[in-house]
Amino acid sequence: MSATHLGRRAVRWLPVLLWMAVIFYLSAQPDLPHHPEAVVDVIVKKLGHVAEYGILAALSLWALGGASSSIPRSHFLCAFALTALYAVSDELHQRFVPGRGPRPLDVGFDVVGAALALFAMSTVRRARQRPQGD
Repeated sequence: MSATHLGRRAVRWLPVLLWMAVIFYLSAQPDLPHHPEAVVDVIVKKLGHVAEYGILAALSLWALGGASSSIPRSHFLCAFALTALYAVSDELHQRFVPGRGPRPLDVGFDVVGAALALFAMSTVRRARQRPQGD
């Protein structure tokens, strides 16, 4: 593998690391804004978990080389595992943030977001690979 190729691969991980930093920053906030309606607040925050970890999984897959026409299943599994591990570490991080705490249910929403994003990417990839009919 050439140095140029390694450099390009390393650059692909920058968006992953930046997105992880955004998640870390948000988790370090002692109090996030609240919607006045409690049910709406919970829905918005849980959908936020799904979205932010869906984005992390998609970026991770891309960093692993997921933009190619053929993506090995191992890349999907690796992107999912990386995202799930980061979700767990994020909840552990919140244990040390005043006003926050670890919530195992949030990890559940995080991995659902990762799974949905990777499933969508897999579905789109398969659809693009199908021969076009008349």
